[in-house]
Amino acid sequence: MTDLWRLSAEAIAAAVRSGEISALEVLDECLRHTQEVEPGVGAYLEIFEEESRAAAAGIDQKRRDGEALGALAGVPVALKDNLSLEGHSCTCASKVLQGYRAAFTATAVSRLETAGAIFLGKTNLDEFAMGSSCENSALQLTRNPWDPERVPGGSSGGSAAAVAAGSVPLALGSDTGGSIRQPAAFCGVVGLKPTYGRVSRYGLVAFASSLDQIGPLSHCVRDAAVGLAAIAGPDSADASCSVNPVDDYLASIEDGIDGLRVGVIREIDIENLVPSVRSDWEASLERLSTAGARLQEVSIPHLHSTVAVYYVIANSEASANLARFDGVRYGHRSANAGSLLDLYEQSREEGFGSEVKRRILLGTFALSSGYYDAYYGRARGVQLELRKQFREAFEHVDVVVSPTCPSAAFAVGEKADDPLEMYQQDIFTTAANLAGLPAVAVPSGLDVRGLPLSLQITGRAFDEAVVLRVARSFERVREVDFESPLARKDAA
Repeated sequence: MTDLWRLSAEAIAAAVRSGEISALEVLDECLRHTQEVEPGVGAYLEIFEEESRAAAAGIDQKRRDGEALGALAGVPVALKDNLSLEGHSCTCASKVLQGYRAAFTATAVSRLETAGAIFLGKTNLDEFAMGSSCENSALQLTRNPWDPERVPGGSSGGSAAAVAAGSVPLALGSDTGGSIRQPAAFCGVVGLKPTYGRVSRYGLVAFASSLDQIGPLSHCVRDAAVGLAAIAGPDSADASCSVNPVDDYLASIEDGIDGLRVGVIREIDIENLVPSVRSDWEASLERLSTAGARLQEVSIPHLHSTVAVYYVIANSEASANLARFDGVRYGHRSANAGSLLDLYEQSREEGFGSEVKRRILLGTFALSSGYYDAYYGRARGVQLELRKQFREAFEHVDVVVSPTCPSAAFAVGEKADDPLEMYQQDIFTTAANLAGLPAVAVPSGLDVRGLPLSLQITGRAFDEAVVLRVARSFERVREVDFESPLARKDAA
């Protein structure tokens, strides 16, 4: 049999339900493989070896007892460490939350557990999900399984790297401006940001509450569909969570895209793309056309404003959300404070990293008296216009496509001292968050150095089924096998 850690989530669950393999056998293989590759990656902040074995044994006992097993029975899953799991640390990769243990479990995590998933561990991220490289973690450096000298992307870099290294077939991340899709692109895996409100945010440590969304990362599009189906749906604990019914995402995923209208955004200036991204973008459009799609130009005039708008809105919300971390109730508490005000100031100064501080300052400034209308007010106005432009585009097409990122994974430290250049990595991903739309990153090709490139597919609100169908059709016609060198090395 194929190495069990190589199997898709869908295949693992089917084999465990049928009794062909046991959940414990799968977990043992994934733990063994993780021990082989993790020293070169650093994807995990914590691995639940003993607890995961007990959970896998419980799944196997349920099968022997004749109980019905869920859609993810026995599937090892990694969780980004800004998702609460009762009794476990939830550090957000920040010193300010070291020592904190979650008192409850996030809804999305609980739903995975109900579906039979086995939690292998918590993964690294940019501190409080603020970053595009995973270098902003206060706890450790995560490396890209395709090249250890390169970043895995961020902020869900640990989750993307864990999937790319073959540690798990499925992981959860969060996406505020591209934090699932950009690391998925850099690591050669699939990353799905659902429609805002499709998945409950209860138990996700908030970065920007109007933009945050939880979603899956996986090796293949079908697994992303299975993962989304497990976590999607209404939740009374999250007032922003939609009551719209959840589609059967697998029902039409293999139907193809013959005659489907695919929008190509006019404002993408291919001359500004690096040559390998440009050629891959053109080849991706050709493959979509070959698969039967009708390519049609659409206009999103505010596309090039999205990074500026995003960093005003997201940072403004972050400055408010992170005010709760004050050294009083949980997390880091300064030992040098002489007064209550000193406690607030010194706990935050000692606990937060430089990127988090930068964003708090920018957000607080944008919300301050005399500047609110000039910055936050104007940004919200552009956001509303952007949403209108997408609605108008979707009157003519079924999805729109773009590159996921302007480049392949860059070297560790290459952009660390230039925050503006780092922010530009989000030029194609932030629009979907600002508009509240579903978007998926699917591997598309390799650059001249053999690093993964990616196509982004964005759809109408709550139209994840179509987005996934297009992604699956594209996946079938691409010509590259996306397995990281690190995973291949262990297999050999």
